[in-house]
Amino acid sequence: MLKNYNPPTVADIRTDSALSTFIAPFIANLAGYGGPLAIVIGAAQAGMLTTEQTTSMLCILSITFGLASLILTYLTRAPIITAWSTPGAAFLISALPTVSYHEAIAGFIIANGIIFAIAATGMFDTVMNKLPKSIAAALLAGILFRFGVNTFASLGSDTALMLVMLAAYVLGKRWLPRYATLAVLMVGCAYVFGWQGVSVPHVPLHVSSVVWTAPEFSFNALINIGLPLALITLTGQQITGIAVLRTSGYSARQAPAKPLVGLTALLSTLTAPFGNFGINLAAITAAICTEKSCHPDPAKRYVAGLWYGVLNLIIGMLAGVLVVFFLALPKALITILAGLALLGAILSNISNAFHADFSVTDREAALVTFMTCASGVTLWQMGSAFWGIVLGCLTYAVFHWRVQHAHK
Repeated sequence: MLKNYNPPTVADIRTDSALSTFIAPFIANLAGYGGPLAIVIGAAQAGMLTTEQTTSMLCILSITFGLASLILTYLTRAPIITAWSTPGAAFLISALPTVSYHEAIAGFIIANGIIFAIAATGMFDTVMNKLPKSIAAALLAGILFRFGVNTFASLGSDTALMLVMLAAYVLGKRWLPRYATLAVLMVGCAYVFGWQGVSVPHVPLHVSSVVWTAPEFSFNALINIGLPLALITLTGQQITGIAVLRTSGYSARQAPAKPLVGLTALLSTLTAPFGNFGINLAAITAAICTEKSCHPDPAKRYVAGLWYGVLNLIIGMLAGVLVVFFLALPKALITILAGLALLGAILSNISNAFHADFSVTDREAALVTFMTCASGVTLWQMGSAFWGIVLGCLTYAVFHWRVQHAHK
């Protein structure tokens, strides 16, 4: 519960507003949609979704996290920035082809239902403390690593495009790190439409609509989508989202984890049949709206959260325009853009999984998880994410049992 319920009045919002509190969420959306959108589109393509289903997915995601940001920011007076699960979308690129879309929808419901139950019962911190941090990081690292390797395989088939976009990424990271992914998108489009002469798609302006897909609950939905997606979203997004708020000065009293995680999971569960695979607390985009450049006074940065919500509601209603444009782009451009956008996450999770602070045995258990997930293996209709968790945790348990047994 939010004990310090003290929502701002219209007069408060007017007084606390500044140009920077609008610019920050605008930039956050550029960063949030630049590369991650390509990953979501890539997941939809991997699952062979129709244009209508892809539009529905993007529309409901944007509207849901726009609504969540508005509600939570209004109630807490803190800039609560939510987004789709980018690691979750990357995971779906390899997972969606293993199930039907009806089963995937059931998996989305299961995953977000699990997260909601964990948040509602107050078990969020308990579960996160029980799961070895090295295993959690290795799980995500392995999934993303495989996708990154496939991206760099484009050097063989789309050499020039890959090199041009990689150069844009490296130079962008060197001088404008916040806009590196946007630079990659712009350079890639310039090369494709300018140098290669691909026709620019004509995209009529129209309001998007959502499509209902009936869930089909099955063992495959639980194992291949539900459990791994829940774990990835919790460890890869919700924890880091809470960490950004805490490091920016928003305490557990003002912005407690339970209602923040709970509401995002509840909204995701209710809207899953429209394609919502999961929204969560954001990290990178949240950092843009919670730092000093947004507003010198932390107590007034909530205005950025409100604007962020409004902007995403608008983007959600125009999702069809974005989808049609991205689907008209060459598939190689989308693949390369998504892969380069994930390089930072790959590096971060590999570093976290094999950090020097962990013991050698912990790192070995993480390595088992990482290699299993990176292999893409499917055994008994269960994907590599599931086996990565199982084998990694078993290895971790054996090593720690041996250590404890040795001390008796």
